[in-house]
Amino acid sequence: MVFKSRQKALDRYNTDAEALQMEVLRKLTHSACNTEWGTMHGYQGISSYEQFAQSSPVNTYEELKGFIDRMRQGERNVLWPGRVKWYAKSSGTTNDKSKFIPVSPQGLKDTHYAGGQDAVTWYLRNNPQSRILDGRALILGGSHAPNYNQKDSLVGDLSAILIENINPLVNLVRVPKKETALLSDFEIKRDRIAREAMHKNVTNLSGVPSWMLSVLNRVMELSGKEHLEEVWPNLEVFFHGGVAFTPYREQYKRLITSSKMHYMETYNASEGFFGLQDDPTDPSMSLMVDYGVFYEFIPMDEFDSPNPTVLPLWGVQTGKNYAMVISTSSGLWRYMIGDTVKFTSTNPYKFIITGRTKFFINAFGEELIVDNAEKGLERACKETGADVREYTAAPVFMDDNGKCRHQWLIEFATAPQDLSQFARILDESLQQINSDYEAKRYKDITLQPLEIVVARQGLFDDWLKGKGKLGGQHKIPRLSNHRDFIEEMMALNS
Repeated sequence: MVFKSRQKALDRYNTDAEALQMEVLRKLTHSACNTEWGTMHGYQGISSYEQFAQSSPVNTYEELKGFIDRMRQGERNVLWPGRVKWYAKSSGTTNDKSKFIPVSPQGLKDTHYAGGQDAVTWYLRNNPQSRILDGRALILGGSHAPNYNQKDSLVGDLSAILIENINPLVNLVRVPKKETALLSDFEIKRDRIAREAMHKNVTNLSGVPSWMLSVLNRVMELSGKEHLEEVWPNLEVFFHGGVAFTPYREQYKRLITSSKMHYMETYNASEGFFGLQDDPTDPSMSLMVDYGVFYEFIPMDEFDSPNPTVLPLWGVQTGKNYAMVISTSSGLWRYMIGDTVKFTSTNPYKFIITGRTKFFINAFGEELIVDNAEKGLERACKETGADVREYTAAPVFMDDNGKCRHQWLIEFATAPQDLSQFARILDESLQQINSDYEAKRYKDITLQPLEIVVARQGLFDDWLKGKGKLGGQHKIPRLSNHRDFIEEMMALNS
């Protein structure tokens, strides 16, 4: 009954997105009008989007860091009403190893948990004969630790925060047990999860594709089975997010051969739950416009300008690349999350994630983004029979012969028989996808053909482990405009 009533509410996304977003904005500014931030920026008198847009500039983490740190020390009514006890630890900025994203009780309820419920709502709409609720959910989580010396205040992976605060009744229908889910050592946790889950009736999976694959491979090792449906015959859906699914798709297809298996992409970040793939035939996701998140967008061709255009949702166009800006019920105000998106539809508002504002290569004017890389690799794998497990790429600014190129470090699950053919197809695909890359590759004048270095098995996990980031929601930087990451990884590649 709960899911059916919500299905009707989701139908408003087709016709009332602007009204729903304005209602979100009114609720956010009204809730925060008496906080320090709300008082500073006149939230008491805001009645239109234009007033809100003029109230404060767009912010990076650095601009909000001082406020957030005071909140972590226990101060109340700073960016959001009351005391915020939970902080999602996210990848760092230029100046800090980690970011600490506030997660309020309101944000948990109206954004993160709402997204989880709607994932099931849309899945059941598309699959009315589903028996997903008859079994267990295998949900991967991270870990958490004390926040300074504040009582009952913790920092950790968002997934750990969700598990810690979830309704206790949910633990009756999920695996692994809470103590296992919150272990900090991923290698120990991986084994325990596999052992706890393999004899349960698992019907659905939720997690990051890379870490879930590692757990599932351990299940296969322990069970001695060839395919996962032999372990869990009623498994029917994987709700995945955190990283692009493209590099892992073929590995999952080989692991799970059942025709009834489904895959549903989610866009759930430390800062909020933003999107869901509501149509299994369409890779784009619906923007969740009635959660505790108000959205704005900066055209990427203006991103580095001193005064870029900032658009509300109803100002975006399809086919353009935008940096996403959010205001949330956890106290992030006009905050640049660092992700880039492209809308495929505005009725309803549907989009794909194209990459990160920081994860790109533009060393020579080629403007290569993660979406380009994923599509190029997908074609190269399809035409050569290869599977990519992990990868990263960076520019070689000039070698001993004065040549410039892109260098790709790739760990293959299945290596191509002819690496040079794989490299050629990847390079040609990137030229077809990206006209700027094509122009720089013209006659090898600016950029020479890309180079592929084969990574040993486990290299990327070892790199993450060395940084204390193995497991949870930690990600490999796919594209970098510098060589810091790739040089560290190459040093381990022996």
